[in-house]
Amino acid sequence: METQNKSKWVLDPAHSEVAFKVKHLMISTVTGKFTKFDVQLEAGKEDFSDGQLTVTLDVDGINTNDAQRDGHLKSPDFFDGEKYPQLKFVSRSFRKSDSKGDYILEGDLTIKDVTKAISIPVEYGGTVRDPWGNTKAAFSIDTKINRKDYGLNWNATLEAGGVLVGEDVRILAEIQLVEQAQ
Repeated sequence: METQNKSKWVLDPAHSEVAFKVKHLMISTVTGKFTKFDVQLEAGKEDFSDGQLTVTLDVDGINTNDAQRDGHLKSPDFFDGEKYPQLKFVSRSFRKSDSKGDYILEGDLTIKDVTKAISIPVEYGGTVRDPWGNTKAAFSIDTKINRKDYGLNWNATLEAGGVLVGEDVRILAEIQLVEQAQ
């Protein structure tokens, strides 16, 4: 039986971003970004359907444009960045969901010391060769997780009822990868 060579794809950080959004005071939304992260993909098939993906996000790279809030998010109340410096996602499957090339990415997300299986819809932007001869592929993600599922429980009750920080965290990512020469 012939073994298929797997292509290795690495992050193009200049053309990628990972952001998150969460409700604040139950009436508005705060947006933040992970400024330090890495994505690695290995795939033997051109359509990526056998892809194996690993994503790491550095807690130290959280930026919400508010240093005090960033410090609180990095503290033991939330991510406990000193003890758990990274969030990590490792895929178990990357399968096509429709004829356009969109995918369902299934795998394990670890935040702090909690690992949960999740399923993420992924929009495939396409694969092209850039003017410098590099082959690039792009993917978009828009999904939600419940922060309390990962032990991110800190909150404050509002005087009028409700809470300071919402439970659902929307994750938005635009990822561009570069195929590595074999």
